[in-house]
Amino acid sequence: MHTTALVLFSGGQDSTTCLAQALSRYQRVETVAFDYRQRHAVELEARLRVLQQLREQFPAWATRLGEDHLLDLAVLGQVSETSLTRETAFKMENSGLPNTFVPGRNLLFLTLAAALAYRRDLQVIVTGVCETDFSGYPDCRDDTMKAMQLALSLGMDRRFLIDTPLMWIDKAATWQLAHDLGEHSGTPHGGDKLVELIVEHTHTCYLGDRVHRHDWGWGCGACPACELRAGGFERWQRPG
Repeated sequence: MHTTALVLFSGGQDSTTCLAQALSRYQRVETVAFDYRQRHAVELEARLRVLQQLREQFPAWATRLGEDHLLDLAVLGQVSETSLTRETAFKMENSGLPNTFVPGRNLLFLTLAAALAYRRDLQVIVTGVCETDFSGYPDCRDDTMKAMQLALSLGMDRRFLIDTPLMWIDKAATWQLAHDLGEHSGTPHGGDKLVELIVEHTHTCYLGDRVHRHDWGWGCGACPACELRAGGFERWQRPG
């Protein structure tokens, strides 16, 4: 039985929902983020506010929420010519992938997360990758996650589980999942509180926009991440 987890926690909608689910399942949960000189580095500040709000608003979860880790991954920014690490416009490449794709990012994230989990004696690695509402990134696919789980378990001689709670649901269902998790958190009106926490404090926008406030949160409203988040929020509020 798995009792401990490490959540890859960027401070966005998806990773916050994954963290909430981990806190509802596991007795001890730690978090890790990566500074790879991303354009939207404001997420590294947002995630600290999210952690603080989770501790304050959800006391039952607070007792399970352990240490937070931030790893310096500047080398990834050095080798990545993408719109997430350079001041370039968002576009589709000849490969069919958007130029927001950072090659090797999730593979490197998971490798370092597994090394940290090994040291911290954590059994499960939780990540918010998704194959439903996503931009076609090959390192977000279920096959990739299964291959990484096998490789990391073999390479470190420890059986890791890579948990992907959002793999088969879209953004509308992700909003609903957050609400459901909050409702069962032991906090009165926890569903509404968790949704409001995600709206107000998480960050998803690729441009790092914390100026424009929408019903679904802060962001430019035009980048691929904002469009996915906004579309999911609208579908969730107006199903059918």
